[in-house]
Amino acid sequence: MDTLTHALSGALIARATAPKAGAPGTLPLGRRIGIGFLAAAFPDLDIVTSWVSPLSYLYYHRGVTHSLIVLPAWALMLALLCALVWRKGPGWRAYFGVIAWGIGIHIAGDWITSFGTMIFAPLTDARYGISTTFIIDPWFTAIILAALLAAFARRRRSRAPAIAGLVVLVGYVSMQYVLQQRAVDFGAAYAQAAGFQRPRITAEPRPVSPFNWMVIVSEGDQYDYSLINLWRREPVRLAPDAGFIARLRAPYLPVEQAVWMRVPRYGAAPAEVALAKEAWQQPQLAFFRWFAQYPVLHKVESGNPETCVWFHDLRFFTPGRATWPFRYGLCREAGGAWAPFQLVDELRLPVY
Repeated sequence: MDTLTHALSGALIARATAPKAGAPGTLPLGRRIGIGFLAAAFPDLDIVTSWVSPLSYLYYHRGVTHSLIVLPAWALMLALLCALVWRKGPGWRAYFGVIAWGIGIHIAGDWITSFGTMIFAPLTDARYGISTTFIIDPWFTAIILAALLAAFARRRRSRAPAIAGLVVLVGYVSMQYVLQQRAVDFGAAYAQAAGFQRPRITAEPRPVSPFNWMVIVSEGDQYDYSLINLWRREPVRLAPDAGFIARLRAPYLPVEQAVWMRVPRYGAAPAEVALAKEAWQQPQLAFFRWFAQYPVLHKVESGNPETCVWFHDLRFFTPGRATWPFRYGLCREAGGAWAPFQLVDELRLPVY
């Protein structure tokens, strides 16, 4: 989830959980909402790891700052800081709860996306995510904004609009889960008809609409995927001057007209496959084997004197975007050792 949406969700839950005004040891409501806003944005401070290297970002983003295990420690640290800033106000205990709620709703907001969140770091680096919600969901954000505006329209007298907003958010994500299962069922029907023996079937959310999904059926070194919209009855016709949002929403076809595409994991040509498999097993690429769920060969560059093998992750494929994130690979000169790189807009960057 984008950081602004996280911060707004923190403000919303701060209002929804606020005790009655005037109760002993309570924070002023405006301060409480502001603290919730900032606390919910706090976990994304781990973006600073990208200043070290692209590889550091992969390893540490959504790590310890997004951990349920470490959450109490972060809440205590920030509560003590707030008590130091507002020395004449309530003690740290008054801040601890709202900060914990803010960090907690941030973790939940990332858990529902497909990037994966290390909710048990540092005990394990396993990433968890239910993939019901695209990382930037305008409907999700709009629900939060509407609830906050309703809360302020009531002159802050009632928690009811904020609580209602949280209930609607839960209902929205629940609806996305139901849609996800429909998309998975569509994939299962295809896999059965196509004769797959033991397929892995998933559905990844896609932007603009909760009805847009990429269904992936994988078995062995092969991926079949389809871009579908669970609501449409007719495909979208793009105008020549169509804007960015239109280009994002257009590729998803009605289920009855769905098209399946096949992508080999290591490429098609025998020499390409052999080289891709060799590169994929190298220890220098262990970080990407850990991160990628659907690794696919992007391309092989055979030059003089270097050869490069590039991979990407199919779950981040979004038609309509000009670039594809998280492309990594290895390069070597003839007879030399492999070295890892990231590919950004066709620029090769070292990952260490």
